[in-house]
Amino acid sequence: MVEKVLIIGSGPAGLTAAVYAARADLAPVMIEGFDRGGQLMLTTDVENYPGFPDGIMGPELMEQFRKQAERFGTRIVTSDVTRVDFSERPFRAWVDGSEYQAEAVIISTGASARWLGVPGEAALRGFGVSACATCDGFFFRDRRIAVAGGGDSAMEEALFLTKFASRVTIIHRRDEFRASKIMTHRALEHPKIDVIWNTVIDEVVGDGSVTSLRLRDVLTGETSDLAVDGLFVAIGHTPNTDIFKGQLELDDAGYILANGNTMTSVEGVFAAGDVVDKVYRQAITAAGMGCSAAIDAERWLENHH
Repeated sequence: MVEKVLIIGSGPAGLTAAVYAARADLAPVMIEGFDRGGQLMLTTDVENYPGFPDGIMGPELMEQFRKQAERFGTRIVTSDVTRVDFSERPFRAWVDGSEYQAEAVIISTGASARWLGVPGEAALRGFGVSACATCDGFFFRDRRIAVAGGGDSAMEEALFLTKFASRVTIIHRRDEFRASKIMTHRALEHPKIDVIWNTVIDEVVGDGSVTSLRLRDVLTGETSDLAVDGLFVAIGHTPNTDIFKGQLELDDAGYILANGNTMTSVEGVFAAGDVVDKVYRQAITAAGMGCSAAIDAERWLENHH
């Protein structure tokens, strides 16, 4: 059977695309992946998504997205796509040995934040450990925060967090930032920001919430503790695009290239959310792109059938 629309990945982008595609009578099939719901599944409180003045838990928000997509007839498969073939239509994707064919495909596999991989980090993720200042900075008003990283994204996170924090400490493993000169200058000149150079984080400490970081000087090997209420890890994101290499045009960082709207380099294959967007990376922008991708796919199908 050839489906009209196959959605690969979930999260705000994929689930919004599913709602719009289903309401357009395209009977979408979504392969949501084992990491269903995307990065919001790791977020405790979401206070900046419109319509929830009292906030909502990230997993709860994604569950409501999912129920809405199913209400309109989206068929959801909880598994991972392991291989795709976009060389001809119908497009093909393989899941657990089964082959799915579709006239159009929407990709919303997202991006994964890079983490330090140190003890305590995973356990306290969402309880003081975050990879998104825009999402979680508000919760750290008048608190002391650390930012791990040395690139432009780390400088941007640190500068944004000064709106809320009493003090922001950037921890960098080298003796100079790799960030652009202007971003480096802004960070170093800010009165709320200080820097600990040539240092790595060996452990995130806390019982239920972050209380301190165990630091190690990479030159001397000396260890020390830094009392903080939160840690923002800003060492980049990795787009989840491995299965699309050789099938679609990607940029140097591995993000899918879209041609003006949500159309990829292959006509009939669309992409939305963090798999395309390395600038905003917000639930609301991903949802908006998912809406756009569904409408683009619907119009493309009308023009080609």
